[in-house]
Amino acid sequence: MALVIMCSQGKAQIVAVNTDLLMDLAQTPSFGAELVIGERSTIGLNALYNKNPWGKTMRVLGVQPEYRHYFSGRPMYREFIGLGGLIATYDITWAGKVYEGLGMGLGLTFGYVFPLTKRINLDCHAGFGLMAYNHKEYYVGDKYDTDYSIDGEQRTNAKGYYILPTRIGVSITYIIK
Repeated sequence: MALVIMCSQGKAQIVAVNTDLLMDLAQTPSFGAELVIGERSTIGLNALYNKNPWGKTMRVLGVQPEYRHYFSGRPMYREFIGLGGLIATYDITWAGKVYEGLGMGLGLTFGYVFPLTKRINLDCHAGFGLMAYNHKEYYVGDKYDTDYSIDGEQRTNAKGYYILPTRIGVSITYIIK
């Protein structure tokens, strides 16, 4: 009974879905959802994937959770700061080398949301953060998978961290409710 009373007194949650237009142009389709959790805050989750964009040999699959605080007093409107994470698996061939592994990190995002209509927003954002990686790094043509395995298990040979952009984009957002 208490649960019924609490649910009937709760406010309707605002939910929005989005896609990052810059990522889409880079042939890395993305899809996200954002949920209002307070007067000035939202939580969101974005996913992205690519395979051989622009004819380059690469595959990236990533997920980005994010908490946003809006300074305007209204969520999904005007300026915000976000705290987000990123976890991605990748297999990239670049300049004769192969990088295959996992990256993860935390970062800050700054942005501004422009309302275009009652339900459609344009979200411009940029962020940076500390990214850690653990991957196999070898030259194209090496027999890494057989030469660098122990008891049949492949091992990574490179790990470290960088300060990198974690989110840069222009998203179109549709507010469902």
